[in-house]
Amino acid sequence: MQYSDLIAPALAYSNRHRQDNRAALPNLTVLQTMEVSEFDAVVYKPVACLVLQGAKETSVGDQFVTLHAGSALIVSHDLPVQSRIVSASVDKPYLALIVSLEHGMLRSLYDQISSVSKEMMPHRSLAAGPADTKVIETIGRYLALMNSSVEAEVLGPSILREIHFRLLISPIGGMLRNLLSIDSHASRVAKAIVHIKRDFRQNLSIPELAQLAGMSQSSFHGHFKQVTGTTPLQYQKDLRMIAARDLLRAGHHSVASASFEVGYESPTHFSRDYQRKFGTAPSREGTVALEPA
Repeated sequence: MQYSDLIAPALAYSNRHRQDNRAALPNLTVLQTMEVSEFDAVVYKPVACLVLQGAKETSVGDQFVTLHAGSALIVSHDLPVQSRIVSASVDKPYLALIVSLEHGMLRSLYDQISSVSKEMMPHRSLAAGPADTKVIETIGRYLALMNSSVEAEVLGPSILREIHFRLLISPIGGMLRNLLSIDSHASRVAKAIVHIKRDFRQNLSIPELAQLAGMSQSSFHGHFKQVTGTTPLQYQKDLRMIAARDLLRAGHHSVASASFEVGYESPTHFSRDYQRKFGTAPSREGTVALEPA
């Protein structure tokens, strides 16, 4: 099976899902758009993405990848990323299959792939490359379950587990494999990420994060950047910027109140960081609330 064989069923699944949410297969989403876009910042959860049509650019920290039709992407940790659609049209929309990854399901495969998972080569949380043929075939079988709710209920969990397995042992699954080891740098950095995400509005304590990860400060800083492509402080700042943008676009916050809400003590400092991140002043967001008189 080729990736192009999934275009028609992916479009059918997308159309059916829009009409009836009950038709959705667990952990599977189809992203379809007919227009190119500017860079936008979002937080990616652990996912695998298979591009079927069009092209997309994605960056995190110092890492930049371009995904074309037939490319696959794996994100192993929660990452604040910037991405944009660079190839899409009405006749040929950008089309991608997104599989949400479950850490518990990955962990359950640890014993079966122990001989593969012990490789501790340097890997990044965002990895891309040509889609593995067996990954394509397995996702295709999962997608075919949309035609039968009974088959989806009975066979779906085992095929979804197989998708996780195929991604784990794929050429771009190195960070997923490293993540399975409790003592790996990837696993320790993941603990720190959970802490940063939960308390991103608070001042960041590198000594505390390093202790949580069981590393020295210098070792923690180096491994955090190796895994995520960015520093802990920049990671926190990206989370704050994305959260602030969502607040401003919702129209209920002024620039000052949004800055305080995400943890800034100075609206001026916040506005400067916002301009640097998004290329526009926060006051120019279309639905920003007025400052109180």
